[in-house]
Order: sequence, then structure tokens, then C-alpha cells
Amino acid sequence: MARAIRFHQTGGPDVLRLERVEVGAPGPGQVRLRHQAIGLNYADTYFRNGTYAVPLPSGIGVEAAGIVDAVGEGVTEVQPGDAVAYTGFLNTLGAYSDVRLVAAAPLIRLPAGIACETAAAMTMRGLTAAYLLRRIHPFQPGDTVLLHAAAGGLGLIVSQWARLLGLTVIGTTSSEEKAAVARAHGCTHVIDYSREDVAKRVRELTGGRGVDVVFDSVGRSTFTSSLDSLRRRGLMVCVGTASGTIPPFDPQLLAMKGSLYLTRPALADYIADPAEKAELAAEVFGHVAAGRIAVEIHQRYALEAAAEAHVALESRRTTGSSILVP
Repeated sequence: MARAIRFHQTGGPDVLRLERVEVGAPGPGQVRLRHQAIGLNYADTYFRNGTYAVPLPSGIGVEAAGIVDAVGEGVTEVQPGDAVAYTGFLNTLGAYSDVRLVAAAPLIRLPAGIACETAAAMTMRGLTAAYLLRRIHPFQPGDTVLLHAAAGGLGLIVSQWARLLGLTVIGTTSSEEKAAVARAHGCTHVIDYSREDVAKRVRELTGGRGVDVVFDSVGRSTFTSSLDSLRRRGLMVCVGTASGTIPPFDPQLLAMKGSLYLTRPALADYIADPAEKAELAAEVFGHVAAGRIAVEIHQRYALEAAAEAHVALESRRTTGSSILVP
């Protein structure tokens, strides 16, 4: 019997239960995977609390890495013994487990030098950073970015990669401890949003111009200040809603604030094409394997401590990446 975290009703972290589940042989197009590490993402809390609706009872988690144990009919991409990682959405839900069946299509074979723990901590964040920096805007050296949650798992990868591209990163954090982490990973300036007016400080740091792009993973509480931090015809990228969803607004607001652009991208649309997914994965894994980007795992939890991990995520006590270890 395998172990898995499941929930039978939506709600707080206490709805998560450790259960014993049967895992049989893989069917056509599937593999049986023994997880070595499981990625923790803020989006996991949306499945648990009902923001993302799924039929109940349900497993949880969309990202993990492990060793292929068996393959089903028609699977040629991987074979038993391969180290792989995956991330996705509904097609990979159920990652909080020690052994599971999963479709072979989302799997990424890990290159030499990338351990399973590293892969579990970076696959979703790394691919997200890849499309943000390589697909969503034609960045040029010298451009300036405002990066919210700069000390988080995604923020640390984005800031390091942005530095490689010659970008100036202004990060936001909630404490001096987190600010120090952000500076050490590529942020040129850090704003403590608990004490400073973010938009005002951004204008001071940019000589009144504003930034070229904002990467905003916070949502409701930062939306207005993010818009107010942009230069004329700048780009607002809504990449998450940790503080809640953004209320409806009149698009005329974008014109009033400088003919701004706004997008709300989803990772699924940037990895839907297998060739593009492979290209983005090769680039981010290549940077990590070569040591140009460090993946920081600052929190490790046992599988059975998933509820504790969710409490930490939602209280914003974490920095870097968090993983579950089966």
C-alpha cells in the first residue's frame, strides 16, 4: 500500500489526511513513479480551499520528482530506473504521495547533475521563470523589473536569471531577513512593503520613470501599487494571487495610468507544445546544472506533515522553495 495525502472536503490545512491507497500496474501511456521529493506550491492551497474546484475526495499536489518503477503500454519516452520530474495542473494532481501512477506525457527526464530534491523544488518555478523571462516580453540589458515576493522560490530563480540577462531587479519583501536573501540572489534594490510605499519608492529608484515590467504573484493587495510602479506603456504580469483575486476593474484604468499592458498568463499555455516545453526546460535545467542559478530549498517536511507545510505557506513564513519528502 502506498501513502497519499487526500482531502474529502475543502477548507483549512486540517482537511488534509494521510491515507493508504492501492497503486496497481500502469495502464497505457502511464508510468508508476516512486517519488523522492514533492514540490510545495502556493497553488496547492487553492485546490485544498476550493478556489480551484475538483471532484472530492481528491489527491493534492501537482509537482514531484522520482524514479520510474514501471511503464505501461506505449510508453517510450522513459524507462524503469529513469529519474524524472513533472509539473502540471489537473493532469498531474495527486503528487502528495510516495508512489503513484501518472501519465508519461508530462514527465521530464532529469539531466545529469540535477537531483530529485532539486527538481521537485524547481520544475514549476523554473519553467514559470523561463516563460516570464524568455517569452512574455522582449527584455533588453538595462531594463528594470519590479518583482514581488522576491525571497520566495519563484522570486529567487527569477532574480538570478534576470541578473544573467543584465536586468535591474527591484524586489519586495516583508522583512529585513527576507530582503537579505533577495539581495544575495540578484536583487539590486529591495523594498520592505510592510514599511514603505512601494510605488513611491520605485519612482525614486528609477528617477521618476517607473519599471518596464512588474511580476506580481501577490494579487489583490499589490495590484494598484504595481500599476502605479510602471513606466508609460509598461507591462503588468499577474502571475499569482497569494493575497486574493484581483477585483473587476474598468480597462480605462490602464489608459489613465499610462497606456499600460496587462496579462494574466498560465504555465500550461507555455508548455502545451512539447517542443517549446523541452526548450524552456533545457534552458532552466542547464543554468541550474552549470551553477549559474542556485535552487534554494529552505524548508523540508515529511509527507505526513503536509498540513503544517500549508500553514507555513499561507502565513508567508517561508523563503526559497519548500518540499515534502516521502
